[in-house]
Amino acid sequence: MTKKPQAALAHVHREQGEEDIEQRPLEWRLIGRLFAYTRPYAATRNWLFFLVLLRSAQLPLLVWAMGAVINGPITRQDAAGTLWGAAGFLALGALTQFCFHFRQRLALELGESVIQDVRRDIFAKLMQMPMSFFNRTKLGSIISRVTSDAEIVRVGVSDVCFISAVQAGQMIVAGALMCWTDWALFLVVLAMAPGVAALNRHFRRILSQAYRKVQENWSRVTATLAESVNGIRVTQGFVRQDVNAGIFAELMVDQSKVNLGVARASGVFLPMLELNSQIFTAALLLAGGWRVLHPEVQMPVGNLIQFFFLANIFFSSIQPLGTMYNQALTAMAGAERLFRMLDAEPDWKEPATAMDLPVVVTAVSAVSPAALAAGTAATTTAATTTAASTPVGARVEFRDVSFGYGTDRPALRDISFTVEPGQTIALVGHTGSGKSSVVNLLTKFYLPDAGAVLVDGHDTRALTGDSLHRQMGIVSQHNFLFTGTITENIRVGRPGATDEEIVAVVQKLDFLDIIGSLPSGFATQVGERGASLSLGQRQLVCFARAMIAEPRILILDEATSSVDTLTEARIQKALTALLRGRTSFVVAHRLSTIRHADVVLVLERGRLVECGTHTELVARQGVYAGLHREFISDGSMASL
Repeated sequence: MTKKPQAALAHVHREQGEEDIEQRPLEWRLIGRLFAYTRPYAATRNWLFFLVLLRSAQLPLLVWAMGAVINGPITRQDAAGTLWGAAGFLALGALTQFCFHFRQRLALELGESVIQDVRRDIFAKLMQMPMSFFNRTKLGSIISRVTSDAEIVRVGVSDVCFISAVQAGQMIVAGALMCWTDWALFLVVLAMAPGVAALNRHFRRILSQAYRKVQENWSRVTATLAESVNGIRVTQGFVRQDVNAGIFAELMVDQSKVNLGVARASGVFLPMLELNSQIFTAALLLAGGWRVLHPEVQMPVGNLIQFFFLANIFFSSIQPLGTMYNQALTAMAGAERLFRMLDAEPDWKEPATAMDLPVVVTAVSAVSPAALAAGTAATTTAATTTAASTPVGARVEFRDVSFGYGTDRPALRDISFTVEPGQTIALVGHTGSGKSSVVNLLTKFYLPDAGAVLVDGHDTRALTGDSLHRQMGIVSQHNFLFTGTITENIRVGRPGATDEEIVAVVQKLDFLDIIGSLPSGFATQVGERGASLSLGQRQLVCFARAMIAEPRILILDEATSSVDTLTEARIQKALTALLRGRTSFVVAHRLSTIRHADVVLVLERGRLVECGTHTELVARQGVYAGLHREFISDGSMASL
């Protein structure tokens, strides 16, 4: 393996930032939290515990009954008693299997119900986390929590917990019956118990560390896989396949090593448990044989046989308990990671006193019934507007705002400006100047470190994010679409929008013909992340999605970067009417989208250095004029 993949691998490990945390492998705090999820299913859980107790006693009673029949009617050569004993044994066996069926069924139902609720809570938690969380958390790590970690916790609840309880119960009942049958022989069994306890304690520590490493390393594998798949265009475009394959191979080597470590530890642990049971059997043969062969003790051979049956149940539970213990360690590692995500504190929370941004009621355009443009019919079907009114924009103020994504370099420094309702503001500056940071603060994806962002005089800290976003429309250069049809993706902007309203907004944006040219028109499936549409077509759908919401504040973050010049000209013409009355923030590199703005804000290294109209700023011969000259000299459409 070359050095470069190894260096990249080290970087992956550092970025993951998940260190092993030393703790007890079986932690009652985690177990208690898991069982708290069983409260809504108390009836199922309680019946399950009853069946576990019943099942724990049934097998020892079966073998005790078998020994009793051998030691009683068979020894006495009582044919009728033997027949009744066999019938009773068969009935008890049938009841045992009945309980076994329902014990398994209820355990699986309970495990599925619990993990369904855990996954629901994790998803709800993720939906509440601010953008900063997703910037520092890898997608693969999140997926790993909801899939593999949740699955091993499900196994822990449905299998490990109740199988272990049954096996432990069987040992207790078998031990009690052995003590009742012959307490002296039972002392031989108890004498070996400290050895088993010491063995368990030693391997518990080894396996705890090994299973935690397995889970942590697997998270790195899934994170790298997700990153490589999402970035496949870059990977192939820069011929990075071998490098990524090398990184993944290194991760798989690490995964194999930790898996082999677990296998080696388990390979020693389980045989040692089995050897212990064989040592016990040999000890019982010696002690029991001595008691039978010495007349002064007078232990019947039938009692010895019955004791051996019970001892077999006692010893046979040791190996399953060892296996369940291994799985319990895995479940504890998974639960630890799940609850770590559930307990993760967001960088900020909305206060309990947060209020909704007051809604300014406007007359919404009424659309006459029109056929939904499906297929090529979209090019000929028209939706007419019967009533219209100018939306009322919001007043936006940045008051001495400073902000940074980290402690090393602030993104914005002492930014102050005021936007009156209905104004269009252009944000201009070189890459990294702070344009997107202004948008992130306005949308409350982040909160300012200092100062305040006000909308209609209300500090966004005191406003609920949902009410703010409902009055906003956002079109960014990252034109994400959900799997579904074009209609469904447009309706994301306003779930209650009718098909006619969707057709009308597309017609207002003047690209009804583009949608109509698609194979199924508005019913066209966009594919995962919009893969079946071109970049420009995705961007147009995003425009419609933003405008269907009738936003008071419209944010266009390089929104026309993916469309051709002619399509942009058509959109610009439509936006002239659609932006009227709305407060609009336009982040753009093209001069054509900036020239007609009411105010141009020029940002440089996080500071607001100039403010005015395009004509005023060009005449001022400052920073903006320099950017304008670069545009003129370059002759391109992407200089600003």
